[in-house]
Amino acid sequence: MTVLSLALREGTAEAHTLAEHTAFMKCFVRGLITSRLFRQFLANLYFVYTDLEAALASANSDAVRAIYFPELNRSGQLAQDLAFYYGEDWRDQVTPLTATRVYLSRLHDVAQSEPLLLIAHSYTRYMGDLSGGQALSKIVHSQLMLPEGKGTAFYEFPALPTPEDKKAFKQRYRATLDSLGLDEEAIARIVQEANFAFALNCNLMHALESELKTTIGDQVWQSMVIENQPSRRQHPRPEAIAI
Repeated sequence: MTVLSLALREGTAEAHTLAEHTAFMKCFVRGLITSRLFRQFLANLYFVYTDLEAALASANSDAVRAIYFPELNRSGQLAQDLAFYYGEDWRDQVTPLTATRVYLSRLHDVAQSEPLLLIAHSYTRYMGDLSGGQALSKIVHSQLMLPEGKGTAFYEFPALPTPEDKKAFKQRYRATLDSLGLDEEAIARIVQEANFAFALNCNLMHALESELKTTIGDQVWQSMVIENQPSRRQHPRPEAIAI
């Protein structure tokens, strides 16, 4: 019998690697992020998490309700960051990129037609936030020379303040996934949707790369991004993926 948590981990391994090797993320982890670019990134994530969390909270699915943990919600944390970077009128200043609108459209479609697949989007986003996202917080603080406790609320989980808390919760989350009792077909669909979610996330980052290239200059772009790319296939565009 297929175990959902293992199927997701193994079935998205390549997609995960590709996401880590987007130009945006490679520059991010090397401390080449700017305040302007980072706040754009957060603004677009705000739209994603707002819609995802609304869909999770209202899903007509016992399985989705089982894996919906409000303590993971990011939209409120992102709102704090956006107020810091843009000011209190931040809502009047932010709009989703075209790639983000495609992402939101997929979340809406899934919520309406097959809410079970929201599990894939929940897994892809929150497990990443609880893992690699914690290292990104330190990079942002150092690169942008932020005041203590400001500008990285997105990466903070008030209900899970310590690394041990986060590790224990991830174990609980995986155990919950495995307790859902889904059949092989449902598990395969969720893994497929998780790969689609990674592609949507990559396209969001790609949409920010034009400004990133302008910011860091062609020479740095060539040395940091074009060289040493992983020898793996590239994500297809989301609109080209058969779901």
